[in-house]
Amino acid sequence: MISAVGLKDRENFLQHYLNPAIQEGYVRMLYPDSPRHPRQKYLLTVKGMALFNELTK
Repeated sequence: MISAVGLKDRENFLQHYLNPAIQEGYVRMLYPDSPRHPRQKYLLTVKGMALFNELTK
């Protein structure tokens, strides 16, 4: 996934994409109390889904 957006390491991906998306409310963690949970997933919120739908029209 990281290579798909042209980044070389996980730290840059977290700093520039994932953390800002979580802070702005577009994405949420499946296990917010355990960020390193082995089955951690990131889900679009209602706000994120609205933006996705708007961008893919």
